[in-house]
Amino acid sequence: MEINGEMEQRPVIDGPTNPVVSSLLSDMYQFTMAYAYWKAGKHLERAVFDLFFRKNPFGGEYTVFGGLGECIHFIANFKITEDEISFLRSTLPSSCEDGFFDYLRGIDCSDVEVYAISEGSVVFPRIPLMRVEGPIAVVQLLETPFLNLINYASLVATNAARHRFVAGKSKTLLEFGLRRAQGPDGAISASKYSYIGGFDATSNVLAGKLFGIPLRGTHSHAFVSSFMSPDEITAKTLPHSNGSDSCDDFVSLVQTWLSKLQSVESFRGSFSETSQSELAAFTSYALAFPNNFLALVDTYDVIRSGLPNFCAVALALHDLGYKANGIRLDSGDLAYLSVEARKFFCAIEKEFQIPSFGRMAITASNDLNEETLDALNKQGHEVNAFGIGTHLVTCYAQAALGCVFKLVEINDQPRIKLSEDVTKVSIPCKKRCYRLYGREGYPLVDIMTGENEPPPKVAERILCRHPFNESKRAYVVPQQVEELLKCYWPGNSGKEREPLPTLEKIREKCINHLNQMRPDHMRRLNPTPYKVSVSAQLYDFIHLLWLSEAPVGELQ
Repeated sequence: MEINGEMEQRPVIDGPTNPVVSSLLSDMYQFTMAYAYWKAGKHLERAVFDLFFRKNPFGGEYTVFGGLGECIHFIANFKITEDEISFLRSTLPSSCEDGFFDYLRGIDCSDVEVYAISEGSVVFPRIPLMRVEGPIAVVQLLETPFLNLINYASLVATNAARHRFVAGKSKTLLEFGLRRAQGPDGAISASKYSYIGGFDATSNVLAGKLFGIPLRGTHSHAFVSSFMSPDEITAKTLPHSNGSDSCDDFVSLVQTWLSKLQSVESFRGSFSETSQSELAAFTSYALAFPNNFLALVDTYDVIRSGLPNFCAVALALHDLGYKANGIRLDSGDLAYLSVEARKFFCAIEKEFQIPSFGRMAITASNDLNEETLDALNKQGHEVNAFGIGTHLVTCYAQAALGCVFKLVEINDQPRIKLSEDVTKVSIPCKKRCYRLYGREGYPLVDIMTGENEPPPKVAERILCRHPFNESKRAYVVPQQVEELLKCYWPGNSGKEREPLPTLEKIREKCINHLNQMRPDHMRRLNPTPYKVSVSAQLYDFIHLLWLSEAPVGELQ
């Protein structure tokens, strides 16, 4: 791009997180269409495509937009290498001319423009998440990778947001899905977009390294089962937290505390059958991590063994100036066990006058999902944090979002896709999109207008129409107007490029947007549909084009 006689330096943007995301991560028909466009001399014609979805996932009425950053990283580095061209030459029909491969060799995305809604935004059906403009052959080559990068990202971010909504703002949510995810990239993507959707941390160490997501993890049942008795612990010394002195035999200190617990009249019935191998495991783990002691207490019996053993170790740590983090429950009746654990902690706080012991953290895991969280809330529980894996990262409740990529304009001529199924009729032409807010600060409606229409104005009444149902319409007097599509990749147009935000900023936007939504749009059961509309002028144009393009039948 030339500005004031000098070539502007294009900003350096790293490639996608996964190097597999390359020009060949595409459907074969993108390349066959590219050849056909080239053969017909149409490959440089200026086209406009909308990327959108038709229905919100999980039976809800909102979606969280994810994946935009990865798309921009992809196009910033888009190029077809010699090795890839050699492969395409061997794969495409032998009738493909050499000139086509010369064309592929020289293409990049310098003539492409991408306008998009900000990543992390709450979005709705039919509103373009992205508008992609450029030479039709190049833009077609972007279709499949864009859909791949956005569909799952938006689905898992939405799934995370739904789990956050049910769990409540005060609970800690931990993504534990690495071992159950659909392959390495599914796991990495799940960690990233779960964090955007409102989760607090992940167990995935690589995701922590790549994205700076907080990491959480303690030990498994195998660690507990690997110990036979406290006699296995040879390194028994634990320094005091202030560094002034040391406890030479932490194992004995733990045993002393367990005996004290067993001697308390109110605990005697419950604290009499502890597993010594479990106690050894907890003691050993506390010696390794005295500042971060959190124990998995359900290997043998939560009430009779896990809780008393944990408390004995936690009290021994307290003597040396440390504070245990809490427990994790991974099986059984989580509501009941968490309530019983809280009772034990509070009773110990009262018995031994240890401030805040009763507020010890309780983490629950074990194949949790939205329904489980909802049931726990109704039953009453004392869980502070939830570790969620399979149902979150696999999006078990719905396999895919279903974003599509549709041509809406070519050479400044609007195009429409017709269907007997009205929900599949596309909304033609290059559009601008706005979110209109009401008096209470909630979004009321998203509206699409033609590119050259005047934008909606604050305090001025505008008619909002359903794109296809003539009886659904309403006047809106917005108190705030937000334009949704921003330029994230200007190509050679000279337009200013919207910078890509950090992951923390995207997460913050997501949380703020979710908090802005009216509660009835967010509820799990029977949520109120959010209104998506078009201007009166665009409505008339859609139906005029529809009638002009639709074939007229003849009855005989």
